[in-house]
Amino acid sequence: MDHDGVNSGAGGGAGGGGAERAAGSDVVLYWRPLCSFCLQLRFGLLFTRLRYSRRFTRVNIWKSPDAAAFVRSVADGNETVPTVTVAGRPMVNPSLRQLLRAVRESDASPAS
Repeated sequence: MDHDGVNSGAGGGAGGGGAERAAGSDVVLYWRPLCSFCLQLRFGLLFTRLRYSRRFTRVNIWKSPDAAAFVRSVADGNETVPTVTVAGRPMVNPSLRQLLRAVRESDASPAS
């Protein structure tokens, strides 16, 4: 399991900053080490297809200042993690159920 700043769910880190890599993913999980809520969400994702999808990227906000700034911009100035974006829509500290529902809804909506 990768623990660097920016990681693809399907095959390791791609290098570059958080903003560049995250822009190409449908689902981006912003996390930080030792966050129990992040661990809980990541553990739940182990049992889903999303975890192994090329659409899924994890970004450690302690390794990516751009990612930390993004999280602060959507979490009232706080570095609240996990923060997840689904098709560009941010969710702060979602449950696994909320995240998977948002992914399903995103998949069902027509492409713009």
